[in-house]
Amino acid sequence: MSFKAGVTERGAVLLGRYVACDAFDENKPLRVVTHAHADHTAGLSHSLRICEKVLMTPATRDLIEVMHGPLFFRRGNVETLEYGKTIHYDGEQITLFKADHILGAAQVLVEDAEGKRLVFTGDFRIEETPILYSDCLVIEATYGSPSCRRSFGINVKTSLVQLVEKGLRTGSVYIFSYHGKLQETMQILHDACVEVPFVAPENVYRFSRVCEKHGMRLGELVLSSENEAQEMLAKDLPCVAFYHLNQKNKVGLDNFRVCVSGWEFTSAIHRTGLKEYTVALSDHSDFNGLLEYVKCSEPALVITDNSRVSHGETLAKEIRKRIGIDAISLPKGHPS
Repeated sequence: MSFKAGVTERGAVLLGRYVACDAFDENKPLRVVTHAHADHTAGLSHSLRICEKVLMTPATRDLIEVMHGPLFFRRGNVETLEYGKTIHYDGEQITLFKADHILGAAQVLVEDAEGKRLVFTGDFRIEETPILYSDCLVIEATYGSPSCRRSFGINVKTSLVQLVEKGLRTGSVYIFSYHGKLQETMQILHDACVEVPFVAPENVYRFSRVCEKHGMRLGELVLSSENEAQEMLAKDLPCVAFYHLNQKNKVGLDNFRVCVSGWEFTSAIHRTGLKEYTVALSDHSDFNGLLEYVKCSEPALVITDNSRVSHGETLAKEIRKRIGIDAISLPKGHPS
């Protein structure tokens, strides 16, 4: 059985006759951006110039704009779609559904002229992601190896709060992660009534304000350039400073430091230095979550996305072996 779906060398996930997701493809008139992370916005400038429409959720549009500037979308026909809203294009239907990843993340469903359901999960966490029935399923494979399983037996969010509270008893705490996960961490701490100022440099601050606009609760946020923030950090007073992971080796080197990362499978909290820890808070499904999605989606064919940092080939093999569903990894030949 053949389906009009695939993944290109550039990382474009192709669904039906007209849709390319998360990378530019010159042969598709429609481009979907599933979320605002850089590895899923590849070639977006080309898409804005060439594609008839570029589709994304309103939150994703706002996050991309805050990262690239207000003029980024001045060219191109960008159409925002709320979850569950369908657009029609020459006999095919395109609908976005929530993916539990970062704010605005979406799954993509294309229903072709023959009624076949072609689904791309995008990046997702199984816990709060609705599972879509599919005839052909293209699934992310970030943690697609059996070695990527989290069975800690404790609540990671609770452990994160307790660790930060421990650090605050000694002074300022620095937290490092990626956009989206930083804001999730802020919300976890705010919901747990960690009532100290949150400090952020401008890029994290602006990203966070968009998240608040779309309903996230992030607490008292102060720009790191403001006198209040500079004084708290200089005097090592209780506050939590949030920085992108690329700043990890530049700021807070002598402070209590927490790296929030999904690439941790042995324990919920791993001590990496005298005052430095890694917390296993992930915004991707682990191996078990990926298999659960496949089982419940009931596709005739699974394509694992092997174009990004992933275990695409391994996941396809395990799906065939454990579930008995036909599965292939695309593009072929990429490391997994």
